[in-house]
Amino acid sequence: MTDEPAIVLDYRGLRCPLPVIRARKALRRVPAGREALVTADDASAPADFSAFCDIAGHELLGIEEHDGLFEIRLRTGRKGR
Repeated sequence: MTDEPAIVLDYRGLRCPLPVIRARKALRRVPAGREALVTADDASAPADFSAFCDIAGHELLGIEEHDGLFEIRLRTGRKGR
């Protein structure tokens, strides 16, 4: 783990599947072990990011919802997926 701040990805206003597609692209260049915070307001985001983490090898750290805004924390895993 590193002391670097979390990568923040703001995908409010985007609908499925765009948040996951953009996160996948953004995280390709991120070294394994970095923490990312994704914000999204699409109701599909929790399920989409859970599946995305499983497929891409990232660790899902948690999902919180506040008034329709989802905060999804993950730790990057394998590269190149």
